[in-house]
Amino acid sequence: MVSSAHFETFRNELDAANHFYISKTMKMNPASPHDLALAAARFAALGSEQRLQVLRLLVRAGPDGLTIGTLGDRAGITGSTLTHHLKLLVAAGLVRQQRQGRSTICAAVSHDAVQDLSEFLMTECCADAAVPCPDHPHG
Repeated sequence: MVSSAHFETFRNELDAANHFYISKTMKMNPASPHDLALAAARFAALGSEQRLQVLRLLVRAGPDGLTIGTLGDRAGITGSTLTHHLKLLVAAGLVRQQRQGRSTICAAVSHDAVQDLSEFLMTECCADAAVPCPDHPHG
């Protein structure tokens, strides 16, 4: 098995036309059923404007996250509604919750899960294109 670092070095040495010729002639590596189910669950959790807003606020907050109160104030979402949205985001693996002190609950985004979701979409970016699109990076 070739390491991803080795593959990246090799791929970067190829010119764009050769890379896409090879990509089109190689067997596709379809996502496993588990990967598809996980990605679908995570995208479903983001299917609400309020949940997407909550996740974006937590991404902006960085690894320290926000307290539930601060998150609710910034999102304009109160009490049980915020709790409902956080429960779905936690279940999808996009948000972590932990206690700090006696009663303050801190919600911090799971950056690895968000990155994995992005990579799921971009892994085969432009793989079937005759010529790569020059205005964005490719997975």
